[in-house]
Amino acid sequence: RVLSLELNKDRDVERIHGSGINTLDIEPIEGRYMLSGGSDGVIVLYDLENLSRKPSYTCKALCSVGRSHPDVHKFSVETVQWYPHDTGMFTSSSFDKTLKIWDTNTLQPADVFHFEGTVYSHHMSPVATKHCLIAVGTKSPKVQLCDLKSGSSSHILQGHRQEVLAVSWSPRHEYILATGSADGRVKLWDVRRASGCLSTLDQHNGEKSKASSEAANTAHNGRVNGLCYTNDGLHLLTIGTDDRMRLWNSSTGENTLVNYGKVCNESRKGLKFAISYGCNPEFAFVPYGSTIAVYTVFTGELITMLRGHYSTVNCCVFQPHFQELYSGSKDCNILAWIPTPREPVPDDTSEMPLPQQHLNPAYEDAWSSSDDEG
Repeated sequence: RVLSLELNKDRDVERIHGSGINTLDIEPIEGRYMLSGGSDGVIVLYDLENLSRKPSYTCKALCSVGRSHPDVHKFSVETVQWYPHDTGMFTSSSFDKTLKIWDTNTLQPADVFHFEGTVYSHHMSPVATKHCLIAVGTKSPKVQLCDLKSGSSSHILQGHRQEVLAVSWSPRHEYILATGSADGRVKLWDVRRASGCLSTLDQHNGEKSKASSEAANTAHNGRVNGLCYTNDGLHLLTIGTDDRMRLWNSSTGENTLVNYGKVCNESRKGLKFAISYGCNPEFAFVPYGSTIAVYTVFTGELITMLRGHYSTVNCCVFQPHFQELYSGSKDCNILAWIPTPREPVPDDTSEMPLPQQHLNPAYEDAWSSSDDEG
């Protein structure tokens, strides 16, 4: 199904945003509701379900936090995320230096966290049961952890040297967090430990570091602006402004050296890409200029480029229940990429009635009802 993804002529997403779309998220419970965040601060909530049951339909916007809303973000919304355990709550963070926790039903903020700098990225663990921490990457090199239970953001992870552009919790271990920074480094943290990070990923796997300690332990020769774990949490995919994408073994920290070729990435901020799940092999969907590049995660093969946007693609999100993809762009559009329905293959043997006389006597209808036998 993923190999046959194409721009769907029958599915539209209602056009609400008047400016570029930076971020999308589909809630993991039903896979039905989608959030989008725009560069004008607007957040829209869509219902992806086809309630009309007609073959062609438009995904309707159910509600939005528009420009006139008293609590709207003042600047660009960079990340939106559903609360992983139910749809009654979602979160958004913005260049206005805030992270907001929203009540979905009233569209009012239940809590607001303020930061000293621009917020590039935030993430809640999809699997945590023992903590309610939101990891936040900002203009500061310190990674902030906000506690939803207590409402405080006192917890800080120190180790990066420049702004933190991407954060992602492991979907396997609830206390493990990956962070990517403009300093070229990707760090893995166990947030229970106070004493610095668990490891700093090294693109050379320790080979080159003997020569120069300064070049050591960088994941990319540029800003690291995207991170995504595979669904099982065993691997981490990172992307950097060195036009490279790298796949890491998340338990050993080893660079697997899969070669994806040149992955053009000129984004000055976080880049939101997605990995399929429930497919074999798994695929990565990466914004690539005005297209989306589809790679096989473990062999690095570029399978196809999805073309349809008129301008830079900023984000994409995968809907695993139906293997669909949604993408948001600077062109203000959200596009739906749906697997092409396969033509039913005619079943030759059953379609053609065989001429009667050729029937093997063994297959002739020798059945008779007891009435005939008299």
